Amino acid sequence: MRYVGMHTQIRRNNMLTTILLLMFPVIILGMVWVFLALVNYFGNGYYDQYGNIVRHLDAATVNYYFMGALPWVVVGVGVWFAIAYFSNTAMVRAATGARPITRKENPRIYNIVENLCMTCNMDMPKVNIIDDPQLNAFASGIDKKSYTVTLTTGIINHLNDDELAGVIGHELTHIRNHDTRLLITSIIFVGIVSTIMSIVVQMMYNAFWFGGMSRRSNDEDNRGNGISMLVVFLIGLLCCAVAYLFTLLTRFAISRKREYMADAGGAELCGNPLALASALRKISGDPGLENVKRDDIAQLFIIHPQHFAPGLTSFFSSLFSTHPDTRKRIEILEQF
Repeated sequence: MRYVGMHTQIRRNNMLTTILLLMFPVIILGMVWVFLALVNYFGNGYYDQYGNIVRHLDAATVNYYFMGALPWVVVGVGVWFAIAYFSNTAMVRAATGARPITRKENPRIYNIVENLCMTCNMDMPKVNIIDDPQLNAFASGIDKKSYTVTLTTGIINHLNDDELAGVIGHELTHIRNHDTRLLITSIIFVGIVSTIMSIVVQMMYNAFWFGGMSRRSNDEDNRGNGISMLVVFLIGLLCCAVAYLFTLLTRFAISRKREYMADAGGAELCGNPLALASALRKISGDPGLENVKRDDIAQLFIIHPQHFAPGLTSFFSSLFSTHPDTRKRIEILEQF
């Protein structure tokens, strides 16, 4: 199998990274404007002469408050993103329990990575290991200082050298194609929106259980204020949910083709497509990393574990998955 189109893939990923950097702030700002608009619309109602409530949107007022909130939102998201972007290595290691290894500790793995890097004339990335009997691997990082290939002890113990070379070649291709930079960017912005949603849900919970219970049941004014607050929180939750859906759809735009490209690159680097196909077959039998609780981090894995989304949720997760079907990947590799 000959790996083609690497420079095209790199340009495409760089373009998508730029689009993501622009789209996610737009989505968040759009969410803020819609939130202000809905609060304004439902807060400006009055009763006409027939007793029917009439609502209207005061766009000028909405825009006024939006422009006041704009710099705070931009600065807040920018600072949040910058911290997460430059601490992505620590973030991934904390989520997976990975630790670095040296040539002395595991010369077998270190030599395979080094030889493959020499073959494709790329700088040697860091090599991490996860103490886990299950089989998986992933690449991460945004630049030469943070690029990392991570393997589980399970995959190291159960795969032979040729199969490991195919897997590591796959991960090195992700780094060469800048796939990891694109995915890290996506993970950070999805995390921002998820956190905002969690905060809104927690505020709703506290307002309902603690705020509502402290009021006297016969106090109409307090009751009305409580209802108004609940409506505001519901509007905020709705806006967050819509924004989160858009972030998932944007992440879905990260084509599954990148996995096929990485398979092709890994097969070319190791010189044995069947070895990579055999490795994928073994990994697919036990890919779950039970200690990793974050599905966004799992998107980095060579095979995405399914224990994150059982039942009906698994169907929706597959719709937004950035990984193609493993059997299809194996079939393509076995054709060469």
